[in-house]
Amino acid sequence: MPTVIITGGTGLVGRALGQALLEKGYKVIVFTRGREHTIDATAAITGIVFAEWNVEQQWVNKEAIAGADYIVHLAGAGVADKRWTKKRKQAIVESRVNSSKLLVDSLEKIPNKVKAVISASAIGWYGPDPSIPNLKPFAEDDAAADDFLGKTCEQWEDSIEPVTMLGKRLVKLRTGIVLSNDGGALPEFKKPLKFGIAAILGSGKQVVSWIHIDDLVRMYIAAIENSAMNGSYNAVAPNRASNKELTINLAKKRNRFYIPVHVPAFLLRFLLGEMSIEVLKSTTVSCKKIKATGFSFAFPDITAVIRTI
Repeated sequence: MPTVIITGGTGLVGRALGQALLEKGYKVIVFTRGREHTIDATAAITGIVFAEWNVEQQWVNKEAIAGADYIVHLAGAGVADKRWTKKRKQAIVESRVNSSKLLVDSLEKIPNKVKAVISASAIGWYGPDPSIPNLKPFAEDDAAADDFLGKTCEQWEDSIEPVTMLGKRLVKLRTGIVLSNDGGALPEFKKPLKFGIAAILGSGKQVVSWIHIDDLVRMYIAAIENSAMNGSYNAVAPNRASNKELTINLAKKRNRFYIPVHVPAFLLRFLLGEMSIEVLKSTTVSCKKIKATGFSFAFPDITAVIRTI
């Protein structure tokens, strides 16, 4: 079976994807900055191979590049991990752009057989829903928003685009809010429920375009295996949910009794700073293009997700 390199392979999506690829018989190489991972006991059990790279110094394990058939590029500083200071925003952008540059330069200089690069992106590409009702959801041909995340996603995608000039097929998955019990947004939604509180953010009316981790992993594998896939695709479920709908459904599943509490927008702005814009933003995103490839969602709506948590 083919060999797949995963950058950012120790994160939420990378871990799930690596395991799924191993189960399908792929050889998986995870790029890591730490030499200690090469002898990690977990790696020995799962069968994942670790290879070193250094984005800051712009060097990479040449043997790994030479032996790979596909690259899945997930690397990048977590957008929601820390408050958006000027320094943090710079790290968010540079971690994505510079890691893409390293991959592009490596594929240009190192003889290789890589057929395709599958790169993460995000629905942060799109701005807030327009105030005019009943307009169509955001689609892949819409321009990037003129805000921090919009510009970040545009630079992110532009930085990996040169692999197409090297004859590599490129797929970019603009991912929505990933729902998983193992990390990401879902555990944050669950925290107040331990105290019987369903914390609705702001008005709760804002649309959340989400995707279940299992569907996202299957989408990455589809992008590897379906040679007809090219360009950008929105990785979101067909049926969006409002923040209130998501929160209340979780509360009903986990608690017989709960109290709905609206967290005021001004308090979120105080606690989160500029990042609060994304928490309060309504973004309705279409998955029509990915469905046209034949991809079928195992978790098309929130009801299907709730059954698994």
